[in-house]
Amino acid sequence: MAKRAKLSDEDRGFFDLVSRAAFCNPFGEERVELDLKIAGCRAETPHDKRIDIIIQRVQERVLRLAGNGRADLRLYSAEDRKNLQAAFMFDIFHRVSRRFDTLIQDQIKFGQDPCPVPFARETLTMFSERGFSIPESIRFFAMLYQIRRAFYFINRSLVGSSPSMSQLRLHLWNNVFTHDIRWYEQYLWNRMEDFSTLLLGETGTGKGTAAAAIGCSGFIPYDEKKGCFAESFTRNFIAINISQFAESLIESELFGHKKGAFTGAVEHHQGVFTRCTPHGSIFLDEIGDISVPIQVKLLQVLQDRTFVPVGSHQQLRFSGRVIAATNRPLDELRRRGQFREDLFYRLCSDVIVVPSLRQRLREESEELDRMITHVVTRIVGEGSEELFQMVREVIENELGPGYSWPGNVRELEQAVRRILLTKRIGPDSGKDMSRDCTPCLFSRIENGAMSAQELLEKYCVILYEKFGTYEEVSRRTRLDRRTVKKYILCGQKVRQDGLESITEEPG
Repeated sequence: MAKRAKLSDEDRGFFDLVSRAAFCNPFGEERVELDLKIAGCRAETPHDKRIDIIIQRVQERVLRLAGNGRADLRLYSAEDRKNLQAAFMFDIFHRVSRRFDTLIQDQIKFGQDPCPVPFARETLTMFSERGFSIPESIRFFAMLYQIRRAFYFINRSLVGSSPSMSQLRLHLWNNVFTHDIRWYEQYLWNRMEDFSTLLLGETGTGKGTAAAAIGCSGFIPYDEKKGCFAESFTRNFIAINISQFAESLIESELFGHKKGAFTGAVEHHQGVFTRCTPHGSIFLDEIGDISVPIQVKLLQVLQDRTFVPVGSHQQLRFSGRVIAATNRPLDELRRRGQFREDLFYRLCSDVIVVPSLRQRLREESEELDRMITHVVTRIVGEGSEELFQMVREVIENELGPGYSWPGNVRELEQAVRRILLTKRIGPDSGKDMSRDCTPCLFSRIENGAMSAQELLEKYCVILYEKFGTYEEVSRRTRLDRRTVKKYILCGQKVRQDGLESITEEPG
């Protein structure tokens, strides 16, 4: 073994900054500040150029050490080794990051079977040359792949630069790696199944996309003998929308059933908890719609990690992670006894709120342009300024600048598709709603353009359309039934009058 090496004060300070940046949330302000210090450039320097400067500077420092025979972790004391380990990983990561991106895209095409990793041996050799042990090399290689997947799905799938979207991306990263990736790497990389996640937000905001970003970013070990990762991340994430199943079928879809368990059970059926891989995640969408008996069974899975298929006595084990989502008010459901308190507290290791498109547009007016560009690019396979301008013009002309997208991102996506097909949005798109109560309600409140009675009328109409009875509206507003009925009838008449004036031909 060569004699011990020691970093110069200058190198130690530089590699300390790199270590902190490497373990920092890439979507946070702290990372921006550290990047500026490492790159030695101004804040207005474009992000991509800043990263290129950092990569080059780190590479130069590492190569300088290597040229002197000192780019080996085994030569250093614990303090220097800690910073150098992060810096070496940073250097290796950026040498192979584009190849990781290609691997991710290939795996999406490849499907549920893991695809080969042609650059694995080369990358593991890089680790070995820097003094990492064989087990460390294999584990850190898998961790670099996880980091790249997380960045790929969080950054590419969740578009927008409004403060609430920036906060969402930061929160999702922490959900995968915790607030300190050093602790994650040391203690939790193989224990994340104990951390359930609850996603809240309006219908159409992208809760499923956020869940997929988490579910496709879990740690997957590398299998050196087979030359591939142990599992495909496309198989690791299983999503189920509970509301689409009849009450009698939900239990079977979740936990599976044995042949002959009930009429129509002509063969064994594996539920999602059986199909989920040890490193996988299950996404339970519309969790607020499940009955209390099913909630009890879910609670058992979360507490004991065990479940029993319908009609069976065999107890099976679940080793994955649970992500749940709802657009319903869980606080109210809990107060009414329709959602169990103990299940809620088992689900809420982390609670993430996905912002509405209305909120995002309020925070940043250019958010809509970015979303349209993203949707058009995804549909046609490439960016097109011509198509963007056409879509933007139709939306502006038909919906106006004050439209607040009650269907959120999902509504916007369908509007773009309809415009690409017909060059119009059409009367059944919800545009009449922009003259109605829900979309403009918030802007009119903000502008002070509503009386208290108008506000009550519109609120009662919204509740009535959602819950369908005067009694339920009365209970929620704490108004007597006759008053509620009067407000609803008045509100509906105003709506009808407004729609008639909108559709009336001039002259």
